[in-house]
Amino acid sequence: MTSASSLAQVVAALERRYPPSTAEPWDAVGLVCGEPDAPVRRILWAVDPVEAVIDEAIADEVDLIVTHHPLFLSGVHSVSATTAKGRVVHRLISAGIALYCAHTNADVADPGVSDALAAVLGVTTTLAVDAGLGRVGDLNAPVTLADFAARVAAVLPATHHGVRVAGDPDRWVQRVAVCGGSGDSLLAAATAHGADVLVTADLKHHRALEHLEEGGCAIVDVAHWASEWPWLAQAALLLGEDLAVEGTTVESIVSARPTDPWAMTLRGGL
Repeated sequence: MTSASSLAQVVAALERRYPPSTAEPWDAVGLVCGEPDAPVRRILWAVDPVEAVIDEAIADEVDLIVTHHPLFLSGVHSVSATTAKGRVVHRLISAGIALYCAHTNADVADPGVSDALAAVLGVTTTLAVDAGLGRVGDLNAPVTLADFAARVAAVLPATHHGVRVAGDPDRWVQRVAVCGGSGDSLLAAATAHGADVLVTADLKHHRALEHLEEGGCAIVDVAHWASEWPWLAQAALLLGEDLAVEGTTVESIVSARPTDPWAMTLRGGL
């Protein structure tokens, strides 16, 4: 027989999977607000702790929101409702909803953010690279870069950023490196591990151009939010399994609401 989990039990289970000690020193992970003894029957999983997600959580009557990105990344002296982040805190407390964040500790976990991205892309037999942030593995069969990019676009949520491709669309790719979130640091490591292509986000003009000029692998650049979104379902499943072993249960909802900041893409030209 199973019973509802307490917030303290859920936090303990999350921190066994994603130990706060493995987060980067600059990061801000863990429980943001919530009563440890409060029951948690329903969780909303989202990438960003923004007001649109709070709206969704209130409408779905959840007890806890788990996000990948932290609410606060620097010290604060006030959580007044006159600021956007302060309004989030006030709304959460008023609604009796807890907030927990797992960021770089979820990036380096095994399985973690990049494992989830690799899985939805059909990349198997992965190994960790660059301090555990990225993964390298293989597709079941080689495909052209153009076809692979189409696969990326098909399996990840649609965004106005879209899927950008750097490299010869007709080249064959089979070994794939992935990094959920900003993967600028993995360009050289991906090539060194024999990857034909790196899938990541937030790549800049000069770094991408220099990488290609130096003979580096092809690049598929996606929206930061979309690259990390697959982790939500993976983490929700793992948490459910871990709590079931303890004889407790929660219901999980994965938010499909895009929180990517870009609202429009226009293509001009002469």
